[in-house]
Amino acid sequence: MSHETVYAISSGKGGVGKTTTTVNLGTALAEAGERVAIVDADLGMANLAGFVSLSPDSTTLYDVLAGDASIDDATYRLADNIVAVPSGTSLDEYAKTSPEGLREVVEELRSQFDYVFLDVGAGISHETVLPLGLADAVVLVSTPEPAAVHDTKKTIELTDRSGGEVAGLVLTRTRPDGDVSHEEIADRLEVPLLGTVPEDPAARDSVYAGTPLVVFEPEGPAATAYRRIAADLTGVETSVPADDGATDDGTASTGSTGADADAGTDSAGGNDDATEREAAHDDVSSAITEAESDS
Repeated sequence: MSHETVYAISSGKGGVGKTTTTVNLGTALAEAGERVAIVDADLGMANLAGFVSLSPDSTTLYDVLAGDASIDDATYRLADNIVAVPSGTSLDEYAKTSPEGLREVVEELRSQFDYVFLDVGAGISHETVLPLGLADAVVLVSTPEPAAVHDTKKTIELTDRSGGEVAGLVLTRTRPDGDVSHEEIADRLEVPLLGTVPEDPAARDSVYAGTPLVVFEPEGPAATAYRRIAADLTGVETSVPADDGATDDGTASTGSTGADADAGTDSAGGNDDATEREAAHDDVSSAITEAESDS
């Protein structure tokens, strides 16, 4: 296993698949038996609230950062081994938050879960830069389009200024006939290429189905790519459920089986209350529709 357990998933440009990447990397690891927490660290434009069935008075990360609740109170179970900590959507509540409190939140979750993914907002602001320095490593998400790649450069600069480390680049919505090779894009940015996620109609379908792609169509090309990226990033063995143990490209799967991953993992983490508030299946990933509307 990698010594890195807290990852900031970041992009310079919105609509490139950052939230989708966060959810699917986390879900892939959870299916492999790891305890995972996903945190909506995009305080200004929160979009993970739709992952859980929240009522208007539900506790969110806003309440935690305002000092009115504990992190356990704002933790909601999504499925076996995976929970979400959503931010709120009220501007009045947002105004009461102290982003500096995110440091304590991250450390608390680090102690409870095997992996923590921070879904970081795009753009340049204090609350955007802060998670880049709190994480063990930053995963950059971009499409191959020039504008997205250009904005990724800014995120790399921000990560450096915040004292953070870049784990590498994930390119989404890739096509085999691109003008520039994916390796060349990573080389230009001077960061490792963690992997590519091919254009896949199932990705958008999974959003509207309210189900992470790696669950919605586990043997599809994009889902397979996310599992491979999760494995390469963390060192945790993941696999695509298939009768013959093979992936779409005909290569053998290199992880534990679904049965092995599920054995003895009926808890989503250290928060018993979270297991009693399991999100409705229909609500999982519902907010991605808006967050990734450009996908």
